[in-house]
Amino acid sequence: MKEIIHSSYDVVIVGGGHNGLVSASYLSKAGLRVLVAEKNAYLGGATVSKKVFPDYEAYLSVYSYLISLFPQKIIQDLQLSLPLRSRSISSFTPFTENQSHKGLLISNTSEEVTRHSIEALAGAKEYRGYRKLLAMEQILADTIWDSFLQPLQSKKYFEKQFVTAQEKAIWQSFVEEPLGKTIEAHLHHDILCGAVFTDAKIGVFTHPYDESLLQNRTFLYHIIGNRTGEWKVPQGGMQTLLNELTRAATLYGATLVTNALVNQLNTGGKQHTLSIEYAGKIYEVQAKYVLLNAAPQVLDKLTGRKQESKDEDEGAVFKINMLLKKLPNLKNTTVSSTDAFTGTFHINEGYQQMKQSYEEAKSGKLPAILPAEIYCHTLTDTSILSPNLVAQGYHTLTLFGLDTPYSLFAGPDEKVISHEALKRFLAGLNEFLDEPIEACIALDSLGNLCLEAKNPLDISLELSMPQGNIFHNALSWFFSEHKQEEGTWGVETDIERLYICGSGAKRGGAVSGIPGHNAAMKVLELEGRL
Repeated sequence: MKEIIHSSYDVVIVGGGHNGLVSASYLSKAGLRVLVAEKNAYLGGATVSKKVFPDYEAYLSVYSYLISLFPQKIIQDLQLSLPLRSRSISSFTPFTENQSHKGLLISNTSEEVTRHSIEALAGAKEYRGYRKLLAMEQILADTIWDSFLQPLQSKKYFEKQFVTAQEKAIWQSFVEEPLGKTIEAHLHHDILCGAVFTDAKIGVFTHPYDESLLQNRTFLYHIIGNRTGEWKVPQGGMQTLLNELTRAATLYGATLVTNALVNQLNTGGKQHTLSIEYAGKIYEVQAKYVLLNAAPQVLDKLTGRKQESKDEDEGAVFKINMLLKKLPNLKNTTVSSTDAFTGTFHINEGYQQMKQSYEEAKSGKLPAILPAEIYCHTLTDTSILSPNLVAQGYHTLTLFGLDTPYSLFAGPDEKVISHEALKRFLAGLNEFLDEPIEACIALDSLGNLCLEAKNPLDISLELSMPQGNIFHNALSWFFSEHKQEEGTWGVETDIERLYICGSGAKRGGAVSGIPGHNAAMKVLELEGRL
């Protein structure tokens, strides 16, 4: 029988996540012989969709949910069919004031709704400050977005693009100074400050005045996508992206193999040799180029080097996936459940609340009040549910918890702490509901809640993401940070012809395909095919 895995390829890609499939598509389209070796039984990595609750025809995007950073250029280059739907509501932030339940509603379709909500919260001056901040973000996005698919330029090169006094102030605000200073210069109400700052905390452990500016870098990735920063729902869930990339890579001739574990990598002068365990056999495969669609620390493991991580690489995400039999009603009767849950539903994400929760977690304690945000994608796209579930009013709900750093769960009390975190997150949501969320969650055939919780340790073990960091490591700046990086693609390693094509590359992170594109461009550049 003809073997699926051959002894030699132009390129072997270790890992079949979305970035690896982007690389495979570009490289095979250019005529190179490409093998993608994925250790799991499925492709997709963190973009995989699953029937999480077997009793129901509901396919949840388990780890990742929205798309903003995936460039239209990649979609066009690879001829992907990837319909993205806008959410009519950007966000809703419930809060209590003088024992009264209120809320901040930010619309994606009506500026009047947004203006009225902000002015009711804190007056016309606050709304003007918010609009000015958005305008600054837009100029930043317009200036730097295209560079993400180009070789790296120096920090000084980009700084020179900001010419006018207004533009220089934008550079200073987002690149040179802690984001907290910028937010506080334009906004004053705790709720609106928190709603803005939450984009700087998603997935990482940081605070407004973090001297490392990790918060600035994280914020940047949440506001510049395709120049609009709008986070959209992929029709059919993340599985649509995965299916399209799989189709493209296969169409162009790449070989995609699952249950194929790369357990050793020997680097060489002209060829690298990989040891791949597949179907009960060990295959020795040679490749001119190797692309790693995994965290950079995995490269150290494969080559037998010491694995190292920095403090800022620590992940801080707690995820809860739920299937609801109905949407819950709110204590705030001035907004419908549909409007409240269509966008990002912020829980305990006031500016001061997040400062407090950060300090508590930093001291090694699980915060008493945990910040979180919730997504209900089925209010924008019902196609991940069967028609029967749609007719009955079922919905999916995903909670994305903050300030739960990996270190809190890395000890012997992991399960106890994880259970307590789950209780606190649900309690935080219930503070704003007219009925407990537990009463709205569907039950499986055994009477158990259709609820799945994953702490950073779970994410680390399931996805090989060091310290549970969903971005593989701390997000990078959009410019070269060292002289030797100028003109590179940001995917290079200290090993010749071995490149990072996953989120851990420069300008990687989130569901973007950007490092997959850039690693492919690096290879095609060397091959003289650009």
